Amino acid sequence: MNNRLPFQQYMNDICDRLDSELTALFPEGWKVPETLHRSMTYSLMAGGKRLRPLLVIAACEAAGGSREAALPVACAVEMVHTYSLIHDDLPAMDDDDFRRGKPTNHKVFGEAAAILAGDALLTHAFYSIVQSSRKHGIPADRVLSIVEDLAEYAGPRGMVGGQVADMEGEQGLTSLEQLEYIHLHKTSDLIMFSLMAGGRVAGCSEAQIDSLRSFGKHIGLAFQIQDDILDLIGDEAKLGKPTQSDVKQEKVTYPFFIGLEASKREVERLTAEAKSAISEGNFPDPSRLHEIADFLLARDH
Repeated sequence: MNNRLPFQQYMNDICDRLDSELTALFPEGWKVPETLHRSMTYSLMAGGKRLRPLLVIAACEAAGGSREAALPVACAVEMVHTYSLIHDDLPAMDDDDFRRGKPTNHKVFGEAAAILAGDALLTHAFYSIVQSSRKHGIPADRVLSIVEDLAEYAGPRGMVGGQVADMEGEQGLTSLEQLEYIHLHKTSDLIMFSLMAGGRVAGCSEAQIDSLRSFGKHIGLAFQIQDDILDLIGDEAKLGKPTQSDVKQEKVTYPFFIGLEASKREVERLTAEAKSAISEGNFPDPSRLHEIADFLLARDH
């Protein structure tokens, strides 16, 4: 008898467990200002696909690792992702009023509180990662590698660098290579980190980590190109934000450079390459990672 959960239920179970963990954000006894706690929780619990923590757990389980041990790292990457969204939405950045169909953090709590909530989420992420060792016995050298990877992939060489390039690019991108750099670092890097971190929790070999990195690079770029496409043709109700925002802001996107149909083909090509990369990693059960790649290819929000 096959007891394997359908993919949607698999995702829902992980999201439910993650929400439970994120609701209990701080250890008992910590005294944290109530406004800061509410601001952090407001954005953390505002919905979203939970893609990055899902990838942490799916990568860990593909290599035969423990979901429980991966959960603190999954929570950490969602904190980092959420901090980046809070800061991206600020008036000094993208100046957005809505995120996932709700007012953005600074619209509810004010700019100063939003900035500090983002700072707190980023910092608390590193505390959370360490708990995979403290509570679940993951060897310290693996946790150290996860911390090092996060500092690299979320920092100046990674996500933050991509954000800066994106802001500078608003003054006029002239090549597809420049746009790819932005997408790879602003989006793919944290997706790559998520997969590598799950692999490290499970004790993957460096060859397997490289396979996960390649998978993440390809699905991350495909994910961002799909976002470019959905900004043109997506359903505002499903997206939770206005469409055509890239056009209104005169932002250069993949459809701008290569057209809508070619962009769709590029998403398909990158997805196929991602699945090929993970198949070469000799994982005990990479099927959930293949399912995630297919799910992202077909997504409409």
